[in-house]
Amino acid sequence: MCKSKQVLLFFLLCLICLSASAQESLKPEPNWPSSTEQDWLLDATPFKAGLFTGKSASTISLSNGLIRRSFLVEPNLTTIALDNLMNGENLLRGIKPEALITINGKDYKVGGLKGQKNYAFLREQDLADLSLDEDALAFKQYEFGPIEAPFAWKRIRHHAKDAAWPPKGVHLTLDFAGPNCEVSVHYEWYDGIPVYSKWLSVKNTGKDSLLIDSFTSEVLAAVEYGSAVETREYGIAPPNIHVETDYAFASFNVEDANHHVVHWEPDPDYNSQVNYLKLTPCLLKVSPEIGPAQRLAPGEDFKSFRTFVLPQDSYDRERKGLALRRMYRTLAPWTTENPLMMHARFADWPQVKKAIDQAAAVGFEMVILTFGSGFNIEDDSEEYIREMTRYAKYAKSKGVEIGGYSLLASRSISANHDVVMPEGEKPTFGNSPCIGSEWGEVYFQKLYQFYEQTGFTLLEHDGSYPGDACTSDTHPGHLGYGDSRWNQYQVISDFYKWCRSEGIYLNVPDYYYLTGSNKCGMGYREVNWSLPRAQQVLHTRQNIYDGAWTKTPSMGWMFVPLTEYHGGGEAATIEPLNEHLDHYEKMIISNLGGGVQACYRGPRLYDTIETQQMVSKAVSWYKAHREVLEGDIIHLRRADGRDLDYWLNVNPNGQEKGLLMVFNPLSQPVRKEIQVPLYYTGLTEQAKVSTEGQETQTYALDRSYTIKLPVNVPAQSYTWFVIE
Repeated sequence: MCKSKQVLLFFLLCLICLSASAQESLKPEPNWPSSTEQDWLLDATPFKAGLFTGKSASTISLSNGLIRRSFLVEPNLTTIALDNLMNGENLLRGIKPEALITINGKDYKVGGLKGQKNYAFLREQDLADLSLDEDALAFKQYEFGPIEAPFAWKRIRHHAKDAAWPPKGVHLTLDFAGPNCEVSVHYEWYDGIPVYSKWLSVKNTGKDSLLIDSFTSEVLAAVEYGSAVETREYGIAPPNIHVETDYAFASFNVEDANHHVVHWEPDPDYNSQVNYLKLTPCLLKVSPEIGPAQRLAPGEDFKSFRTFVLPQDSYDRERKGLALRRMYRTLAPWTTENPLMMHARFADWPQVKKAIDQAAAVGFEMVILTFGSGFNIEDDSEEYIREMTRYAKYAKSKGVEIGGYSLLASRSISANHDVVMPEGEKPTFGNSPCIGSEWGEVYFQKLYQFYEQTGFTLLEHDGSYPGDACTSDTHPGHLGYGDSRWNQYQVISDFYKWCRSEGIYLNVPDYYYLTGSNKCGMGYREVNWSLPRAQQVLHTRQNIYDGAWTKTPSMGWMFVPLTEYHGGGEAATIEPLNEHLDHYEKMIISNLGGGVQACYRGPRLYDTIETQQMVSKAVSWYKAHREVLEGDIIHLRRADGRDLDYWLNVNPNGQEKGLLMVFNPLSQPVRKEIQVPLYYTGLTEQAKVSTEGQETQTYALDRSYTIKLPVNVPAQSYTWFVIE
């Protein structure tokens, strides 16, 4: 029998088994609510993920009523549709392999078919033209079950009490026969969000070692964003699909942190596109630029990073941001932990005791021994560990958590331990040690030991691993350039996952949310804190407004330096606190009034009874409205110093549906009527609005779910409204 007939017979046998299994266990999709009947951003309970039968015995579909991916399983498995059920859009225009992988220097397609003639569209009748690609790895079987947590999450903070972990949904594994190995494509489909994740695993089933040179875990011939005949300097926008991975680093911004791995490219098969140079970026490839260059011994496994794909149901900036933020709340629910934190300026015992006592007195929940304080997490002497354990016990006795700061990258250790960059390249932060060096191995051993022994429950990890590759062949943690980025990332991501399993809070100024980090910067320029105080208030409100397009309030920290920072002198400095009480209050309320925690960096939180009372009052107010303040920010008017600025925090599932914070930067009071859109509060007919917790008035919502609210804001002050 010839090879092609053997392969075809194998696929037919697989199809018979698959179809019989599907008939026994799979059911057709239910009748999902339409977008006009149910907005998933307000109530996602009907949208449960599942694996369903397709239109024929040879097709299956993953769906949750929001997005659907359909597979043809013979003559080889391939994706034949990706549907946005929220708005009825088809997102797929062509057939591609499920993945690409290079093993022992040879390239392989994982699944897929060949024969599509026109890549501008993929119709059902076009499937008849598809044929077996004998060079592609053959589909064997699928496995289907519930989602398992990729790592543990120990909950010691109440803010995320209702979040499910692992997220609810289904896991589909597609197995393919590889060269002395089994290659599996994994999908997770989640309840209640239009997001799926995808990754690869490889098991060496042979007798010799295998080298995983490179891989592409997602290949998607997506429908283009638009038709651009010419290619201009500003380029062509990619499809309206958000894509990120848990292999992200070196940025506060999600796109920047993933640019090395998420690639929107021209599709060489798309010969009928409008662009004359055929440069339309409509082919998604998710693959590392370097490596991973991982060698597998017989019986060993390899697992890729995870890719998360979010098709948007709108081009509206607010709605797109809400969808992304819902994704983080679901897939990284630890980011909803949001403790109030003080950055203690000095790490000696009298100063730390004072910081702990003051934090406890005003309701702060965490003290961080900040950068430049003298705290040294790399001191593993018995005396130092014993002293830090004493700090932690005292903090716990006061109901306050304690943690500390450590700098990883952005410093040089020595020529033997620093990254050795390829010729012509420099480390991201100017200098950086290699995590795979002997120093790197000892450094992480010290981190594990410190948190295991002291009782500290926070790490602010500055200059986190930024993705620097290393060409050294003498570092024990990697063999050379090809595996250096992958191996270094595994070390730091494993540590962050361990921290999550131990309940250790992580402030990391890079996009490590999906590997366990709690918080990143909201987005600010440090030297701006040397500007005059009134300007700092405006910058704070702008920074929160801008950062909250993609981050929930609890995902981004802000900064309130109480002592001089980057210069600026008296005009920029809050200390003495009681002499600038009005400004101090504006900074606290500007942050807490958006549900955002700032790093209050100084030797103390208050200096007089009056200052203490102000801070305590602000914290008590925040905690009274915490649930709604930690909801999503709806952007209304950005701060510019020329008129009122305001935003609305919403929580459609709470008693308090919204809290509107209005700030007046002008030197005279402002009385006016503003429009407040209440759609994302979940209210439909009327709203009860109370002014600063006092008088309540009922407003009827117009056809756009908006009310006209009269406001009266004192000069250089603020007011707030609770909406029920």
